[in-house]
Amino acid sequence: MECICCVSPTRRRLLGTMAALASGLTSGLPASAVTPAPGPAADIAGKVRSIDIHAHYYPESYCELVGTEGGKFGGKFTCGANSFSFQTPAGGLGPLPLKFIRIDERLADMDASGVDMQALSLSVPMAYWADRAFNAKLARTWNVAASGVHQRHPARFVVLATLPMLNPHDAIDELERAAELPGVRGVYMGTNINNRDLDDLLFEPVFARIEQLDLPVFLHPQQTVGGARLGDFYLSNLLGNPFDTAIAGSHLILGGVMDRHPRLRITLPHAGGALPILMGRIDAGWTVRPETRKLAQKPSSYLRRFSYDTVSHSGPVLDFLIQNIGIDRLLLGSDYCFDMGYEQPVTFLDRLALPLEQKNLILGGNAAQLLHI
Repeated sequence: MECICCVSPTRRRLLGTMAALASGLTSGLPASAVTPAPGPAADIAGKVRSIDIHAHYYPESYCELVGTEGGKFGGKFTCGANSFSFQTPAGGLGPLPLKFIRIDERLADMDASGVDMQALSLSVPMAYWADRAFNAKLARTWNVAASGVHQRHPARFVVLATLPMLNPHDAIDELERAAELPGVRGVYMGTNINNRDLDDLLFEPVFARIEQLDLPVFLHPQQTVGGARLGDFYLSNLLGNPFDTAIAGSHLILGGVMDRHPRLRITLPHAGGALPILMGRIDAGWTVRPETRKLAQKPSSYLRRFSYDTVSHSGPVLDFLIQNIGIDRLLLGSDYCFDMGYEQPVTFLDRLALPLEQKNLILGGNAAQLLHI
């Protein structure tokens, strides 16, 4: 079978049109030709729908944009019969399996793993590179494509919109436009923006508008700490990702973002990274270090302001979060379909000795409330 991202743009558009006709996307075919619209969070039998809030997606249109117009900024996209790769000034990625792009293969994986719905999100290299105009075009292209997936399969996918964060005016413009797109239920953002931490005043108006729109924010590591010292043994991911999450969460707390925006809801990936387990040390610093005393309350009191996905690779870590933060703050995640994610995110919950009612909260109940599903 010919790779969808290896054919010419003209041929690709033709294939896309044919696929749309075959899938019943024209008005002349019955509604049963597409996935039906989502119902309530639980079906008639009381089964809670499983909602994966950490699932990455690379639309073909976004990939093509990186490889064409992005070339003058150092962007590159290559695709083979079974995989594809990115290279940008913000970092490279790949080879990755084509099921990141192909929705039919994604749906098959979801069915095999018991995931009823994914919240689609962009991942590395995100959209925070090149110039301002291209930054905005990358974000807009991804959001439109992801919304299109929701429209074709409204019971299976919702969208976490990406924003052109290099400029706050562009970010707010895209936020307001994307918030009107079908399926958009939140915002996806890097743990830093080109090495600017999230308490930088550049981002203050963006967080203010997100709060006004009552959209949850989901973070993901990018351009992580460590440099060359984490170059071996995949430590850039194994250690860099959880520590970058901890740094982002600390800046949001200690930098006053959570105080200035009391209704802002943020989800930390990878079970909060290193932040929850190090919070005792951060609290101790708050008692003795004047630079941390801008907060009205000790840092650990902010832990319940965040939600956390289940991508911990450790049952005891999730037990720690449940006992110290609360079952209502845990959300099912897979990190689809990276090698450091879960192939069976639902089965992983079996490591937790929980009553069915509590397990269902993690499986989908908490996410349904957060995402207004």
